[in-house]
Amino acid sequence: MQEADVVKPKKNIGAGRQCTICNQRRAALKRPKTLEQICRECFYVVFEEEIHRVIVDNQLFKPGERIAIGASGGKDSTVLAYVLSELNRRHNYELDLFLLSVDEGITGYRDDSLETVKRNEIQYGLPLKVVSYKELYGWTMDEIVKMIGLKNNCTFCGVFRRQALDRGAALLKVDKLATGHNADDIAETVLLNILRGDIARLSRCTSITTGEDGPIPRCKPFKYTYEKEIVMYAYFKRLDYFSTECIYSPNAYRGFAREFIKDLERIRPSAILDIIKSGEDFRISTSTKMPEQGTCERCGYISSQKWCKACILLEGLNRGLPKLGIGRSRGITTDRSNDMKQSNGIKNIQSKQCGTLDF
Repeated sequence: MQEADVVKPKKNIGAGRQCTICNQRRAALKRPKTLEQICRECFYVVFEEEIHRVIVDNQLFKPGERIAIGASGGKDSTVLAYVLSELNRRHNYELDLFLLSVDEGITGYRDDSLETVKRNEIQYGLPLKVVSYKELYGWTMDEIVKMIGLKNNCTFCGVFRRQALDRGAALLKVDKLATGHNADDIAETVLLNILRGDIARLSRCTSITTGEDGPIPRCKPFKYTYEKEIVMYAYFKRLDYFSTECIYSPNAYRGFAREFIKDLERIRPSAILDIIKSGEDFRISTSTKMPEQGTCERCGYISSQKWCKACILLEGLNRGLPKLGIGRSRGITTDRSNDMKQSNGIKNIQSKQCGTLDF
């Protein structure tokens, strides 16, 4: 054999490196957030302890509170349910925890993910409440997409889901709603609000607790937790979660911000936390006119307009004009007499109202 044909074995760089925290066990992963090489056991400890510190430092919960966990069956909400259950027992938070899911009516996606949530209900011993778009609004997302198409469908889903979670939380009579929004999600939202020029949302999107002046406050225990570390935790713990992406989301505007964030993270891992810090430090000029929060004249939900966004979207769907609520909603009539009219054979909007919230 000629010398050129000899294949020299490559050195396994990093093989056998010790955990930088305990210096006893072999490192199993490099933390995306800090780039530390640590073992699984230490990863579990620091991951859970960081979330515990966020909860304590920000006083997210009070003893005796009823907390609903927004559960989709995905990695974020599944890890949140597991970790909150563990921390609640370990640190004696004295919380009553519940799982709250929304069935948007997406065949081949949500029906499958809800099965995962139902298994989580048994695995974690947490009561589950499911509310559906069909029951609340008279429409499923499959039906909405047939009418509106693949463009702008995420607008409907996002608006309806937000209100559906609040209504489910009201039925459970909880004090707060905990969601699995992670650091990546919040950084994406900061960028989206800058790109859209949405000053009102930009001023509050980095808040760890929102809606304190609304029906149900929402909190984000994963505000500083990287998505990659949530995935690693779920993988190493062998948690039961649903990993398929929504079939209607590939064209979502948020996807472009998500890809940009991932590119930044590859160059500099701290970019995610830096964007969040920038969002926290934004100051809105005193001369900037901000929307005044009130209540929807039709359903009673919080709104800065006469009608909330959900009612406007429903008006368009039920009148056969699905694009009515897309973009700016100025000029949309809220005259009661219009509610009684039929339009192109489409069922009257009064047949399925957005619904008055009972708080």
